[in-house]
Amino acid sequence: MGRHFGRGFAMLLNELFHIAFKTPDLDATRRFYTEILGMELAPRPKLDFPGLWIKCPTPGGDAIFHVYAGHAARNADGSYPVGTGAIDHVAVTAHGFHEIRDKLKAAGLPWRENLIPGLPLWQIFVYDPSGIQLELTFNAAAEAGPKPKIPARRQYRAGETWFSPEAYAQFAKPAKKRVRKAA
Repeated sequence: MGRHFGRGFAMLLNELFHIAFKTPDLDATRRFYTEILGMELAPRPKLDFPGLWIKCPTPGGDAIFHVYAGHAARNADGSYPVGTGAIDHVAVTAHGFHEIRDKLKAAGLPWRENLIPGLPLWQIFVYDPSGIQLELTFNAAAEAGPKPKIPARRQYRAGETWFSPEAYAQFAKPAKKRVRKAA
């Protein structure tokens, strides 16, 4: 029994890439993860908000924590989230950027896109029906098609929320019809 992936392997999610969370105290977060848990700081591109990337020091320990601070870490009301509310998104590596974007468009789902400065990574951000934000990260060298041109309305901005529950109603199970038995 094989798995069916549509047209060949044009579109595929691969593995967990990173978890991104928010903090009101970047230094305390850095010290906890490096001094207590033994993680290491990882190189981080120059982004428009403070933060850090922390990685596992073991061979094959590819998972990274991306920590958001400053404006990207605040809720709309200016407060800082706590508990699981401080998790911004879950990132997975993926293949098939243009195909996934086309499927989102056809389904009428809102999404955002980003190109990482200085790295060959393309990103699509989308919510799942429960409002969990996903980052799909694509290696540009492995992608077919042109480099994305991202209109301003589709540009990802850390800390922005655009979840629209009504867009996901199409994925709900249709109500089962009751069959009346003849008396």
